Amino acid sequence: MGIFQTKSARSKMPDPVIVSASAKHTASFIFLHGLGDIGHGWATSIAAIRPPHVKVICPSAGKMPVTLNSGFESPSWFDLMSLDVNGPEDEPGIVKASEIVKGLIEDEVKSGIPLNRIMIGGFSQGGALALYTALTSGKELGGVAALSCWLPLHKQMMTR
Repeated sequence: MGIFQTKSARSKMPDPVIVSASAKHTASFIFLHGLGDIGHGWATSIAAIRPPHVKVICPSAGKMPVTLNSGFESPSWFDLMSLDVNGPEDEPGIVKASEIVKGLIEDEVKSGIPLNRIMIGGFSQGGALALYTALTSGKELGGVAALSCWLPLHKQMMTR
C-alpha cells in the first residue's frame, strides 16, 4: 500500500473534473466543493486563476442523505448533523471522506508530483474536509486553502 489509501475507496464517487496544466505539470491542486455542489461548480474558476504548471482536480462527492437537510439526499462529503460547534459530528463519514482525498493525493504522487507540490483546498464543507485531511495526514503537503469553513472533529485536534 502506498502513502494513502488507493482508488478502491473512491469507487462510488463520480469522476473528478480535471483541468490539465497548460505548461509542464509540476504541481497539483485538489479543490473540494461545498454541500450540494459538484466539482464542475469550481473547476472553471480555479482553473482561471491557477498558474500554467498546476493541474486542477475538482472531485464531486456522491449523494447521501444529510441530517441537517431533513435527510434529503445531496452531494456531500459526510453527513452534517448540526450547526452547533458542540453538536454531534459524523466521525466515520469524515474519516472515510478524508481517505478519499488521501487517495487523490496518492494518485498525484504516483504520477510523479512530490507531496510538497500538492495543495488541497475547498469551500465550506469541502474546506472543512481539506483542513481536516491536511492536519491528520501526517504528510507535508504544499499547502491547504480552507475557505469559509470549520475544523471537523476539532475536539480531537486539541488532544493531538
